[in-house]
Order: sequence, then structure tokens, then C-alpha cells
Amino acid sequence: MTKPEIAIVGVYPAWDMEAIDAAYTAHRLWEAGDRDSFIDSIGANVRAIATRGELGASADLMCRFPKLEIVSCYGVGTDAIDLSYARGHGIRVTNTPDVLTNDVADLGIALMLATARQIPQSDRFVRDGSWAKGNMPLVTRVYGKKVGIVGMGRIGQAIARRASGFDCEIAYTSRTPKAEIPYRYFDSAASLADWAEFLIVIVSGGEGTKDIINAEVLSALGPNGFLINISRGTTVDEAALLEALENGRIKGAGLDVFRNEPKIDARFMALPNVVLHPHHGSGTIETRQAMGKLVRDNLAAHFAGKELLTPVA
Repeated sequence: MTKPEIAIVGVYPAWDMEAIDAAYTAHRLWEAGDRDSFIDSIGANVRAIATRGELGASADLMCRFPKLEIVSCYGVGTDAIDLSYARGHGIRVTNTPDVLTNDVADLGIALMLATARQIPQSDRFVRDGSWAKGNMPLVTRVYGKKVGIVGMGRIGQAIARRASGFDCEIAYTSRTPKAEIPYRYFDSAASLADWAEFLIVIVSGGEGTKDIINAEVLSALGPNGFLINISRGTTVDEAALLEALENGRIKGAGLDVFRNEPKIDARFMALPNVVLHPHHGSGTIETRQAMGKLVRDNLAAHFAGKELLTPVA
């Protein structure tokens, strides 16, 4: 039987590529010297795109494959996939929710602890010999603080459970209040920030959440507040954030995502009150293996005529 032909937008781990090559004729777009010519040569027969969340699938790419049936995304975020085009052309879309929820939630808490307790700075303090000259300055506690969560989906709820273990008071904002959630609801990010001591951002990317954390929100968070962003770089107005950090308008930030990553604004590198992390919230062996398997399982279900495991509405 002829293997279905699929286009892979960006590199996957070797364990996924081996399994994909066994099941499909896989065309590696990232290896093409002349990408446009390569797509022209394979386009007529490609039935699926396998992509990653940050790479997505634009309308311009999808339209190059007239037989395209499905886009399977390695990641939760689908803001880089043109969902309107996909819906309009009967193209199914899947992603990999749930399997990365706990790792991303762990990182949110880790960044909160690292930023407040200045763990990277403490490490340098020991390594560079500063400890021998005197004690490190005092830092900020985490337990018992007010934690505001911007976005109360799967990951937001997992963060709330973890923060509760630190005896933190939890509140949140989202598009609408959730009756099943026992935490206090605020109707805006600014009002939540005014209440919170730590503000953790875990909303989806896209135009609807662009710059949801702006100068007004940061001002409400105030000089004793910390911002943690594990969502998308687009959700925070970086110019406003840099100004707030440089001028002490907020106390610190723990950031896993940025605009223009990985070539982030150089001003972040000079800030002593920021913990920087390379968009690696799901970056554990266990979760990445589970994500790759879910990508492959969705493709297999589609080509077998079965129900998709994690379709995107």
C-alpha cells in the first residue's frame, strides 16, 4: 500500500521522525535549499501537514497543497495556524493539549520561586565568591502570597492547585467566570493585578490576547509585584514591561516567552530582576515523547477514518 505523503514544517525529535518515516512518505520542508521549488515538486500529493506550535501553518502554505486534509500540531497553541482558512477548506486541525499541562504548570511555579527567591542570582553569589564577603540581601517569600492567574484553562487550574500547596490565595481572570472554579474572579487583568502580588499569564496567543498585559496592568501590579509569563510573547507589551522593570514599577519577572524569540530584546539581558527561560515549558523528555505520539496518533486516526483524538474546534 502506498504511504500517505505528509509535509513536516520543522524538525521533530529523532524518535518521532523514525516513527513518521515508517508510516508516511515524509517531506522535510526545513531541509529544502529552495523551499518554494521543493513545495511545488511535492504539493500535488501531500495530504497532511505536521507542524509545531510556534511554526504553525499559514493560509499561504496550506493553499500550496490542494489535497491537504489535516494539520497536526505539536503543541497546544494554534495561533500560528490559520484556522479560518482551514475551516473554510475542510482541513482538520489537531493539537496536543493535556499532555503538557503539568510540565508547563511546574515551570510557572518554578519561575515564581526563582524570581522571588532570586535563585539564579543566589547561584552566582555562591560561585563568584561573594558569599565569603557577606550575606546575600534578603528576598521575597512565596508562601501565603496572592497569586493572580490570567487564564483559567487546564494549565491555569494546574497552577492554582500547585500554588494552593504554598498556602497562596488564588484569584483569576478569563473571558467569563467559571462556575466550577472555587477561586475569586476578576473581570479584567488590571483589576486582578491590583489585587495580586504575583501575576501569572497563561492565556492563548493571538489577536484576542495581544498586549493583554500592558502598562495599565503593570502599574496596577505595582513595585512589589512580580509578573510570570508562560503563555505567548504577544500577550505582554514588551516595551511597557521593560520600562516597568528598568524603573522599578514592578519588582521582577520570570519569562519563558518573548517577542521575536529567540532573538529577544537585548535589554532583558542587563536586568538583574528578571529570570529568563528559553520557551521550554513543555521541554521534558516525558512530555515531548507524549506530544509526538499524540501528533502521530491523530494522523493515524485521520488516515484510518477514525475519530480524531484532540481536534481543534
